[in-house]
Amino acid sequence: MSGTIRLARPDDDAAAIAAIYAPFVSDSHVSFELAAPSEAEIRDRIRATLELAPWLVHVTDSEVDGYAYASAFKDRPGYRWSVETSVYVRGDRRRQGVARRLMATLLDALARQGFHNAVAVIALPNDPSVALFESLGFRRVALFQGIGFKLGAWWDVGMWQRELREKQAPPAEPTRPTV
Repeated sequence: MSGTIRLARPDDDAAAIAAIYAPFVSDSHVSFELAAPSEAEIRDRIRATLELAPWLVHVTDSEVDGYAYASAFKDRPGYRWSVETSVYVRGDRRRQGVARRLMATLLDALARQGFHNAVAVIALPNDPSVALFESLGFRRVALFQGIGFKLGAWWDVGMWQRELREKQAPPAEPTRPTV
């Protein structure tokens, strides 16, 4: 699918991102949030994320098709070279390469920033997400059985990890996000 990838603009993109994310919250076990965040909350999340890492959007004909971002893996200082990644695509744009393009661009940007590890946390079952992340070089490193409860059922969650760059000791501090 053609389109462009750029950094998200909180004031311009929050409504479209909220609309893309809402069905994942309300209709699936993919997100363990129970209430879809408002446009204002998404705007705040984008701003906070952009302090650390890219929040990317894929745009076709001035419409946001999907988005991907990275957040801190854990809040302890020793984890600051590792990030958790997420990607979501609008229902009518799935299976067209949008998620792959977003994630490839995000992973490249994270490596350039100086991050060493990317993690994906996937609620299972979710064959499309597993296939995407494994095709991008992630490997499963953990499985938590029945750890999340939503929609009347207990769900497993897996963690996948990918090294973004060769380890350095001591590592340089990650830089500001770019694309």
